[in-house]
Amino acid sequence: MKQIRIFRHIECEGPAYLASLLQQHHLEYELVRIDQGDTIHPDLDNAAGLIFMGGSMSVNDDLPWITQELALIRQAVVRGIPVLGICLGSQLIARALGARVYPGPCMELGWFDVARKSEHPLGNGLPDHMEAFHWHGETFDLPQDATLLFGNARYAHQGFALGPHLALQFHVEMQAPLIREWVALYAADIERRCDAQHDARAMLHALDMRVAQLQQYATILFGNWLANCRFD
Repeated sequence: MKQIRIFRHIECEGPAYLASLLQQHHLEYELVRIDQGDTIHPDLDNAAGLIFMGGSMSVNDDLPWITQELALIRQAVVRGIPVLGICLGSQLIARALGARVYPGPCMELGWFDVARKSEHPLGNGLPDHMEAFHWHGETFDLPQDATLLFGNARYAHQGFALGPHLALQFHVEMQAPLIREWVALYAADIERRCDAQHDARAMLHALDMRVAQLQQYATILFGNWLANCRFD
């Protein structure tokens, strides 16, 4: 049986809730720990899908594993193997498909609304507006032929689809302990946030309720994406 291959770039940005969903579906996954120096294997014969998680680095950084991941994404797209990217992962997909990745207007951190911008099977079942968790300072242009799925007033490109491939600038994988960990770890980021009033206390307000709603959206999005993965 084929597996989902997940690429983790820093230790505190793993698959989190997405791993729980895979376990609920009794689906196997392989975690490639870039932060631990794991090898990026170019062979995709055993891959049902690829997931690229977030990270504090930029796709424009001169890091050897970025070049390897970009090549792997391009190979997966050619072979029709579904690719999912979150935050840095979405920027990797955009860059691999020929789009520009560049600094955004400011650091968008915490809970902000995103709006659906078009109809696409990968967005089926989602509301027109949803509150999502953000932690990013870069953005991307849309690759050729991609469909813009999500955006908001500050970052027009919050997510896109291209066939079975899904790129999300915002974070749907979050769990409450992980958000608390980020708030503690990344105090310097919070000082550079877009909104002065959106501080650590605001990010943690009604956290369990917000995460529960976010995970409902994640279940829908991830389920739509998984429906395109072939495990046989």
